[in-house]
Amino acid sequence: MIFSRTSYIKQLFQKRHNGMIKTVTGLRRSGKSYLLFKLFYEKLLSEGTNESHIIRIPLDDLEYIDLREKMSLYKFIKAQIKDNEQYYCLLDEIQLVPGFEELLNSLLHIQNIDVYVTGSNSRFLVKDVITEFRGRGDEIRVYPLSFKEFCENRSDDFAAAWTDYYTYGGLPLVASMRTHKEKSDYLRNLFSKVYLTDVIDRYNIRHKGNFEELINVVASAIGSLTNPVKLQNTFRSKEKSTITNKTISAYLGYLEDAFLLQIAERFDIKGRKYIGAGKKYYFTDLGLRNARLNFRQLEETHIMENAIYNELKIRGYDVDVGIIEYTSKDNGKNKKNQLECDFIASSGNKKIYLQSALNISGAKKKAQEENSLLRINDSFRKIIVQKEKAIPHYNDNGIYIISLEDFLKSDEI
Repeated sequence: MIFSRTSYIKQLFQKRHNGMIKTVTGLRRSGKSYLLFKLFYEKLLSEGTNESHIIRIPLDDLEYIDLREKMSLYKFIKAQIKDNEQYYCLLDEIQLVPGFEELLNSLLHIQNIDVYVTGSNSRFLVKDVITEFRGRGDEIRVYPLSFKEFCENRSDDFAAAWTDYYTYGGLPLVASMRTHKEKSDYLRNLFSKVYLTDVIDRYNIRHKGNFEELINVVASAIGSLTNPVKLQNTFRSKEKSTITNKTISAYLGYLEDAFLLQIAERFDIKGRKYIGAGKKYYFTDLGLRNARLNFRQLEETHIMENAIYNELKIRGYDVDVGIIEYTSKDNGKNKKNQLECDFIASSGNKKIYLQSALNISGAKKKAQEENSLLRINDSFRKIIVQKEKAIPHYNDNGIYIISLEDFLKSDEI
């Protein structure tokens, strides 16, 4: 099954010849190699690039094992450059080359070569490239399929597609599978034999039981506020474990670096500052999250929130959790209250406030979802995404109401 990934192709073409190393990053099996070696390669050819001027090296292929040494790889690449015309160099899984930063830095000195690399670990790629090149590393983050991409090869209705998507996620290979057993077996094996093994081996994690239990706890509580101290207390009370909050913090960082988890910080909207106590964790792919829990916890409320968070990230927004503090009277005394806005999504000078709701039918539920938005005193757009189908509209309070289907299928909000 072929997915066009047009937004990523557009990004790659916009960044051509910008004097930077283009780093294509993201979760393993999210389609980075296919994007670069198939879709981008074919686009270059269609735009008139000579095939001999595209150097493709999949470093995870045994055929190229001798090139996993920086000097050998550098000499091989230079030997392919026969003239002064433009060349494109595509390197897959560059982190397999020790000292790859020095190699890439050297390639930057070759005037007629444009370099693109992939990697599946941010600590091994993005952070190193940014540090080494001081602004000359340009990241393109690839996510699992958005819902709109997921539906490219489907003709069924929204309800069926949405159920499939929130159950099995958006990894391209999974989207092409047919049965529950085929999908669930693949996702479970991928989580345990690829992602977990990769992280455990890379960071030499000794207490594997604690690490795996932490994943289960976070997976069970997506969209819930927590922090390492709270998680430490949970482990000590329920698991009788002596794991420390420092270790938990490190483990969560490893999962984020492997692109399995993403974090939403809490932001005080009125005070315009981040609040350190508590964060929300979301899974980059819902299918992996569900497979980790053996598909036992498919609560649509939390899964829908996770899906909306992922969509906002895919569309290039920075996403935080909004906190609104206000004072009310209680028996003649001032009482401090706190409300939450599910998401503050920012991109450049654009900002939106967004609530996720399965439904807003009934006055009480409607007021509950609107309350936090109405207490935000600025002119940025305020949105409620509801599961129920409805024509997109502004209500009497100036809040934009849009159905989940329209939100997921649109390119913009």
